[in-house]
Amino acid sequence: MTEQWKAETKAVRGGSEHTEFGENSEAMFLTSSFLFKNAAQAAARFGGNEPGNIYSRFTNPTVTMFQNKLASLEGAEFCVATSSGMSAILSCVMGLCSSGDHIVASRSIFGTSVQLFSNILKRWGLETTFVSLTDTNEWESAIRKNTKLFFVETPSNPLTEVCDISLLANIAHKVGALLVVDNCFCTPILQRPLEMGADIVIHSATKYIDGQGRCLGGAVLGNKNLLEPVYAFLRTAGPTMSAFNAWVFLKGLETLPIRMEAHSKNALELAKWLELQKGVARVYYPGLESHPQHALASKQQKYGGGIVSFEVKGGKDVAWQLIDSTRLISITANLGDVKTTITHPATTTHSRVSPEARAEAGIVDGLVRIAVGLENIEDLKLDLTMLT
Repeated sequence: MTEQWKAETKAVRGGSEHTEFGENSEAMFLTSSFLFKNAAQAAARFGGNEPGNIYSRFTNPTVTMFQNKLASLEGAEFCVATSSGMSAILSCVMGLCSSGDHIVASRSIFGTSVQLFSNILKRWGLETTFVSLTDTNEWESAIRKNTKLFFVETPSNPLTEVCDISLLANIAHKVGALLVVDNCFCTPILQRPLEMGADIVIHSATKYIDGQGRCLGGAVLGNKNLLEPVYAFLRTAGPTMSAFNAWVFLKGLETLPIRMEAHSKNALELAKWLELQKGVARVYYPGLESHPQHALASKQQKYGGGIVSFEVKGGKDVAWQLIDSTRLISITANLGDVKTTITHPATTTHSRVSPEARAEAGIVDGLVRIAVGLENIEDLKLDLTMLT
């Protein structure tokens, strides 16, 4: 019956389990370990012959409820919850790849993701080729005999580029590779990559799933058999989501549908306003008709999302002046909050990326990224009056 529910109902009711006390809100299980009736039951649990909780590093009822609710929304069979969005990416790669494997990734991804693929994973024998998110010829040319994964963010951070998920999935599957999609910007409310052929979806629950900037968390979603090695890595290595954070995310998921619609509505109005300002050279937002992949975004996404990036005339100096002139908007690199945030990607989220790689990815010194929150849109415009 739950599979027939609409997204709004799944967000509120999906995955919930109740104890003998009959609580209406999901319980928070703050315990490191769980008791067994006897030694035989302990052996059966550890041996995988009996379902049940063992140790909160890899089994906890509150975390399980979060996993089940998010999986229901994403249309996934299985979810592995992790301690952060980056640990979700790490767990996915460490679970599915081995030394000597090759990854093809979009160069239009989060700066820390670039560091993970190009520096840390390289030390363990995993090589990554970075290509254009939107040029499928580059993806095909980058394929090797040992290519294991395709990795994308769509829309991308921070330029909101959009790739054709179905097309990339077909290219990957022809050579036996898997398509991994970071769905952080859209959440399952606006976009469901698994339905378009993706094999795995990644989330930073820290962002819109929480929605109020309180906790860190991540998730890997897909087919249960496919993700068993990812779960095995988490069980052993321990990049685990805490029960408290899972409980916070459960509460965040309840309002996710109405928040994502409101974020998108505000972002579209702000993007249209920014296009008219004399201090703005260019605006990047999938909901604008001027966006290069507007038609594709309209096909793949329910709304444009809450992220708006734009180039100011005058480069870094003017970008910093604009950021410093704000009094309402929060100066922070986080996103997905009900509070609008503003950042300068070249010197924050992508500061560890080389200047050459930033230029290749289109992250210029005059670029500003705004994660549009739920304040009144007229107040947000007023806070950006330096652009008028």
